[in-house]
Amino acid sequence: MGEWPEKWQDLPLAVLDVETTGLDPEDHRVTEVAIIRFEHGEVVETYGELINPERSIPQESTDITGISDDDVADAPTFAEVADEVHQRLQDVAIVAYNLSFDRSFLRMELERTGFEWPDEAPTLDPLIFARQFFKDKRRKNLGAVCELLGIPLEEAHRATNDATVTGHVLYAFADRLPEGLEELLVLQAQWQKIQAQEMAGWRNRRGSDQSSESLTAFGGQTIGLGPAYIYGDENDPLRALYKSIPEAHD
Repeated sequence: MGEWPEKWQDLPLAVLDVETTGLDPEDHRVTEVAIIRFEHGEVVETYGELINPERSIPQESTDITGISDDDVADAPTFAEVADEVHQRLQDVAIVAYNLSFDRSFLRMELERTGFEWPDEAPTLDPLIFARQFFKDKRRKNLGAVCELLGIPLEEAHRATNDATVTGHVLYAFADRLPEGLEELLVLQAQWQKIQAQEMAGWRNRRGSDQSSESLTAFGGQTIGLGPAYIYGDENDPLRALYKSIPEAHD
């Protein structure tokens, strides 16, 4: 693994979370960013900033995050914090719950301001581990997993809180994971591939079932389960749409 420590718990971790105006990182913008530095299981530095997205925040986003236009009116734009965000992502392993979502937004925001995402950094996604360890549980979003592990989560859908508990979730899984960084990254990649295949198969089966017969209720009226039900995890369709993978956040 070159310059990186042999054991993943010896790595300095940048645990991040973003809140956004929507789902598409090319069209939507970050409204809040947090990067929490962990070393040996402890928080050693906390960075959190509301961000002015330079556009109106949709009501559906405000309903989920609580962040309104008024909250960010005097906040810095991402361009004003880009250098600090970039610096905090150097020489660390990067962690996020549903990493692909947060990474896609931060990568796009950094590129808009002339910076690059640190592709050489090891990355860890506790959601992948949660899906593996809690297969028998219907909900695997951050709030549900925190509850299963006995980790308090206050004010969910705020970046600093979500990022902080994400770090604690990762360390709570330590005794179930290999100690070696290289072994852990290989295992994570294997589990991620298997989970993607299982999810794709479930979607295909569900699509086939619904094409052959309708779901009916209330005197024969056809009903839909909503987009969240694709993953069988998030009860609120709006949350599912907003977070793309609904089991990633509560």
